[in-house]
Formats: sequence, structure tokens, C-alpha cells
Amino acid sequence: MTEIINPKHYDELAKLDPADVCKRAVCIYDDLNNCYTLNVLGSDYVIYPKKQTIECADHSDPPKDFLSLFAIHYLLTCVETSPSGKWISEKDMVGGVTFFRGPHEIPTALISDNVNNSLEQFNALGQKFNGQKLDMGDAAFSFKVTERIPMALLYWQGDEDFPAEAKILYDSSLPKHFALDIVYALAVGLCEKFGKSFVA
Repeated sequence: MTEIINPKHYDELAKLDPADVCKRAVCIYDDLNNCYTLNVLGSDYVIYPKKQTIECADHSDPPKDFLSLFAIHYLLTCVETSPSGKWISEKDMVGGVTFFRGPHEIPTALISDNVNNSLEQFNALGQKFNGQKLDMGDAAFSFKVTERIPMALLYWQGDEDFPAEAKILYDSSLPKHFALDIVYALAVGLCEKFGKSFVA
């Protein structure tokens, strides 16, 4: 996969005070190895600012995926605030209606296509990632992407009139942390991870 992280972001992270980053991001810094460990949806991402690399500790994800891009921007820009508890869609964000379309449309079909119109498979997917059930759609779960970033995944079964559909919702605090392009990276990363991890 082509490198999607600009090297300047590693340089920016290397200049930051690790104590401040860890406080904002609720992560761990290893002074000996000069790296941060951030749990992203159950996987530990290890970010080396000086070596300009990101590894997944359990080797479950490629080191250059969209969640890696999200991880480094999370360390750079997240703020010390608690989730609001209010769910919004990407189009509820300022500028979201025009941004999240065309090439920036969220690829939730990666999830709905792989679930194969099965609530049983969707529920198994939610349990696999330690999701908490929500009373939304035909089935739904909330997940903790990081300590400060919750998200919700909703699913509707298809029928003869409408195809199956998946949708991601975000805590309304998310725009405090990121610009829309990083929200997009997060959403694509989630769709890829959930889409390839469904339980057959």
C-alpha cells in the first residue's frame, strides 16, 4: 500500500512533549524506544516519530492503513475533552454535506456486502469488537475507537425493495479533534477493518 502519511506529521509529533500527548490522547510513551502506543479499536498501534514508522503490535493490520493515518493525527490534534454522548452523521458536521460525497463518500458497502444480509453475522461482528448494543436500526453497536473517540455502527437488513445498509455515526465531539479529511480517513479505516473482519 502506498504511504499515506506525510513525513512532516512524524516530524511534528517528534517535537511535541510526550507527557502532554499522553494526557490528551490517553496513550503510553516508551522513553527507551521513543514510541507511543495507542489502542485503536482493540489493536495497539505503535508509533515511532523519529523512525517515521507505525506498527500494529499484534500484526493484525497493515502498517500503512487509514487507521494508521487516523492514529498519528489523533496524537497530534486530539483535545482533552469527554465525548458528548450525542450521535451525529458525517453530514451533520460543518461542511460535511458537500465534503462527504463523490470521492469522499463513506464506503459502508464494505460492511453491508460482507455481512450477507444476516443479523446473526452483524451481531457476531459487534461482539468480536466488544461492541455495546444500541437500540437503533435493525441492529447496532457502539464501539470505543480510542478513549476519547466513540462511534456507532448501524445495520438494516435488505428486502426486495431496499438493499442492506450499514451506517456509521460519530460522537458530536469528533469535529473538535479533527478536520473532515481525517474524519474520512477514520471512517474508511473502520469500514475496511469491519468489512474484512465479519464472522462467516
